[in-house]
Amino acid sequence: MPSFDIVSEVDKQELKNAVDQANKEIANRFDFKGSDARVEQADYVLTVYADDDFKLDQVREVLTGKLTKRNIDVRCLDIAEKSEKVSGNKVKRQVTVRNGIEAEVAKRIVKLIKDAKLKVTASIQGETVRVSGAKRDTLQEVIALARKSVTDVPLQFINFRD
Repeated sequence: MPSFDIVSEVDKQELKNAVDQANKEIANRFDFKGSDARVEQADYVLTVYADDDFKLDQVREVLTGKLTKRNIDVRCLDIAEKSEKVSGNKVKRQVTVRNGIEAEVAKRIVKLIKDAKLKVTASIQGETVRVSGAKRDTLQEVIALARKSVTDVPLQFINFRD
């Protein structure tokens, strides 16, 4: 029986490369000369440092540009609303990279597939949604439906088996 998995994953090495490129550009840019602007990475949590909120937003824009160039969807970023004060007048902001489909989004995807009345079965398996059906064409319809309907989370479709 053909099946595939719906996941939302971020390549850790590409994330690290994007952070390194952003830090390199920040070090070379004229408007950041003499400032303590940088991006630090700890697993899937990024911390953006700068001298003030304006420069913090500039560093975040550089980071999102580099992530986009490395084919990392910026919809997976969960950016903290407020910046925190660090020693002196410096500020920092947490940026969490979401990895995996959250339970409520997975339930919404399964409900979407069931409401479409396609002859497939969808089940939640941890942070993935497994979809299986009798025909390959119906599975491709499910992929098209998920791409069109779920826009708040980047989705990848992997492990396609016949």
